[in-house]
Amino acid sequence: MRMASSSSSSFSSASMALGDEKPHVLAVDDSLLDRKLIEKLLTNSSCKVTTAENGQKALELLGLGDGQHTLNSIASKVNLIITDYCMPGMTGYELLKKIKESPTMKDIPVVIVSSENVPTRIKKCLDEGAEEFMLKPLQKSDVNRLRCQLTKFSNPHKGMLCMGR
Repeated sequence: MRMASSSSSSFSSASMALGDEKPHVLAVDDSLLDRKLIEKLLTNSSCKVTTAENGQKALELLGLGDGQHTLNSIASKVNLIITDYCMPGMTGYELLKKIKESPTMKDIPVVIVSSENVPTRIKKCLDEGAEEFMLKPLQKSDVNRLRCQLTKFSNPHKGMLCMGR
């Protein structure tokens, strides 16, 4: 089983008003190789992808940088955020906390990924509001499950084709 754990919260239908549009995912990872892999997997799964090399850049893209307002950001268009846990400057956990503290961003599902399977770290992220905690390297099946979740909450009838959750 690839997923380390999942939270009991569900994707917010308010942030999932996709219709027939491609879901927009913000992928945050300090490793260029991992960013490219995630981007390729998501693009191949019919997602639009924006990437950021660190937590601070992600916050700027979301309009949550110092002195920023969300008006000219991608925030209103992002349906899911995938972030690495271990990054210099700001960890994925710290990014998650900032997103969940924001009144405008708190409903966007955040998935934490890590190459380290540390139960206390996983629990801490899920308790703080992460949708899921997945182990690297991400695979097509992981992305398919996330894509299926996005589809299920944006269009419940299409989601019936998803197996499992």
